[in-house]
Amino acid sequence: MISDAAIAAMIAGETAHFAAANPRSAELARQAAAHWHRGVPFHWMLDWGTPFPLFVERAQGAELWDVDGHRFDDFCLGDTGSMFGHSPPPIAEALARQGARGLTYMLPGEDAIAVADALAERFGLPFWQVTSSASEANRAVIRWCRGITGRDKILVFNGCYHGAVDDVFVDLRDGLPELRRSLVGQVYDVRQHTVVVEFNDLPALEEALAKGDIACVLTEPALTNVGMVLPDAGYLEAMRDLCSRHGTLLVFDETHTISSGYGGHSATYGPMPDLFVLGKPVAGGMPCAVYGFSAEVAERMERCRAEGETGHSGIGTTLSANALAMAAMRACLTEVMTREAYDHMLALGDQLAARVAEVIRANGLDWHVAHIGARGEFICASKAPRNGSEARAAMQGPLERALHLFLINRGVLIAPFHNMTLVSPATRPEQVDRLASVLDDCLKTLIGTSA
Repeated sequence: MISDAAIAAMIAGETAHFAAANPRSAELARQAAAHWHRGVPFHWMLDWGTPFPLFVERAQGAELWDVDGHRFDDFCLGDTGSMFGHSPPPIAEALARQGARGLTYMLPGEDAIAVADALAERFGLPFWQVTSSASEANRAVIRWCRGITGRDKILVFNGCYHGAVDDVFVDLRDGLPELRRSLVGQVYDVRQHTVVVEFNDLPALEEALAKGDIACVLTEPALTNVGMVLPDAGYLEAMRDLCSRHGTLLVFDETHTISSGYGGHSATYGPMPDLFVLGKPVAGGMPCAVYGFSAEVAERMERCRAEGETGHSGIGTTLSANALAMAAMRACLTEVMTREAYDHMLALGDQLAARVAEVIRANGLDWHVAHIGARGEFICASKAPRNGSEARAAMQGPLERALHLFLINRGVLIAPFHNMTLVSPATRPEQVDRLASVLDDCLKTLIGTSA
């Protein structure tokens, strides 16, 4: 129902609209290009599909203002880094207090006790460590799993993303493992040590684990970085059973699926992993991540350490668990990521998914809405993908770019990588209504039924 010509016309018109409406951002982009490579301090800032980056003046709650004075309803929320809202007052106040008392010591303070207790109570695992990012946490977890099992291979799922960790950059193409084409400067073949299968394919998982050489399965409980792929009923429980049966450690990376419910997907729906990774939202957007693990894993870690030499383990960095991040994490865990906050987010997430599905139906489109907790995605395909291959096949780059440009030009931000939305404790029902209304206008324009 949506022609290529209509998509191209929208991209051209909305690109021109953006350029005309954002002269200050255009000027700052020109200045930034003098010394920032590709014109931005971090290249992901170019992924929004706009002709030049949108420069931000400030953000608060679920709203963002750019340097040209436009206000946005923010459903991207820093790609989950600000999942609990931009600058929640308890975190902002904790940062201000700690900022005057020292930023990093390489020693613990009292915040460390409160953070550890909160993590153990919320997520059900007794032991924890802090890193500076989920990428670093996943890298540490992989090393520990290999070290304590004596096995060199890990298993991931096609379409996964676990940060900047070389070991996971393997995809399936036509059923064959292939190094991810976007991986720059790769000099060794990680397929020698990484096995990749399709999500929700239980026989393939069982066959891989039965060989007895897999140290760990690393996965999100629901895939969120290749579009949104939900687990089949009973699939995660079967995964848990297979890992236990074959001596493989199960690792859940809940950096995104923490939006599923209080305590994340694991505590809300089960099962319990052996190790648990949580990144960017845990300290309200400060560079910080944690990984937790069972008492059995902790005991095996100590045996592994005792067998080696003392000294640097290859795990951790000097700024890990710095005082500023710990203060932010304490405030986030104890005052921001509350049950009441989740009650608001989950109800509004349901409302957003329902409203988007209603708009899609009203426009006669055979599209699908995937949704769990505070996170949702509308997929430009007729059925829910069950694995990474199906999710990739459902992606329509030009159409998604047209949608995103139309929304941005009308003050609505969703995640730039695909059609992902996220609501926070600060998100209001009228913002959900506005997103649905703007999306409706966009689809009517593309289809040719707008007034």
